[in-house]
Amino acid sequence: TRYFAPDWLEFYGQVNYLKAGLVFSEGITTVSPRYAAEVQTPELGNGLDGVLRARARRLVGILNGVDYEEWNPATDPHLAARYDPADLRGKARCKASVQAELGLMVRADVPLLAVVSRLAEQKGFDLLGHALPEVLATTDVQVAILGSGEARYEAQMRAVAAAFPRRAVFRNEFNEPLAHRIEAGGDVFLMPSRFEPCGLNQLYSLRYGTVPVVHATGGLDDSVTEFDPATGTGTGFKFTPYTPDAFIATLARALRLHADPAAWQRLLRNGMAQDFSWRRAASAYARLYEELPAPEVRRLP
Repeated sequence: TRYFAPDWLEFYGQVNYLKAGLVFSEGITTVSPRYAAEVQTPELGNGLDGVLRARARRLVGILNGVDYEEWNPATDPHLAARYDPADLRGKARCKASVQAELGLMVRADVPLLAVVSRLAEQKGFDLLGHALPEVLATTDVQVAILGSGEARYEAQMRAVAAAFPRRAVFRNEFNEPLAHRIEAGGDVFLMPSRFEPCGLNQLYSLRYGTVPVVHATGGLDDSVTEFDPATGTGTGFKFTPYTPDAFIATLARALRLHADPAAWQRLLRNGMAQDFSWRRAASAYARLYEELPAPEVRRLP
C-alpha cells in the first residue's frame, strides 16, 4: 500500500498506471512542443495536468516525422503527374485529374479546398459543418472531402455535397491512393482540429504544395507558420479562436492570396522546402535520450 498514495499511483481512489509512468520516468515526450504545454492544462490534461506540471522539466515535445519515400510528389505513383518545387506544372495536371475523378467541374481558376480526415468533433467537423455551407454559398470554391467517422458528421458532409453538386464532393471511405491524389490536387488543405497532438496531413500538404489552413493548436501550431505577404515568409494560415467566423476569415485571407499567382507560388515553395522527415525527428529523440540521467536502480522493499 506504500505506493497507493496521491503522489504515486492513486488517482481519485483508483490505481492509474499511466500516472505511475509519469511519476517514475526519467523523461516524458509528446508528439509536439505545443501539445507538451497543452497537456499541462485542465482542458487537455485529462486529470493528470497537475502531475505533468510537476514533471514539466522532464516533459519534451518532438514533432512526428513523415516518410518522404511514400509522401513525395516528385515520385508518388498514385498521381496523374509528378512535380517538385523547381517545376510545379504537374500540380495543375493533378488538380484537373482529381476534379474529373471526383465529378467536380474541371476548372483551373477555382480554388480546390481539400479535407482528408477521420470525421470527428476532435478533427473540427462541428466547425466545418457550420462553415462549409456558408463558404460554398458566398465564394467561388470547390471542396473535396475524404474520410469516415461519426455518423452525424458523415450525414452533414453528404448534405453539403448534395446542396452544391459538382462543387462539393464527399467520399465516405478510407482510400489511401485517393488521399494522395487529393493532397496533390488541392490548392488549400483544411485542418481545423479542435485539438491536435501532432497531425500528419498538414505535413503531407506542405510537401505537396497544398497550403494548410489550420487551427492554432498542438502540432498544427508548431508545424505551420503564418504567411507574411510583406516578407514572403511563412507556410500557411492559422486561426484562433476556435469559431466558424475565425475559420472563415482566415480562409478568406488564403483565398485572397490565391488570386496573386506570384505570391501563391512563393508560399507553395516555402511549404515544400520544409523538412519534417523522420531523420529530423529521430535526431531529436537521440539527443533527448543522450541527455537523460542514468536511471536509479533500487530494490523495492
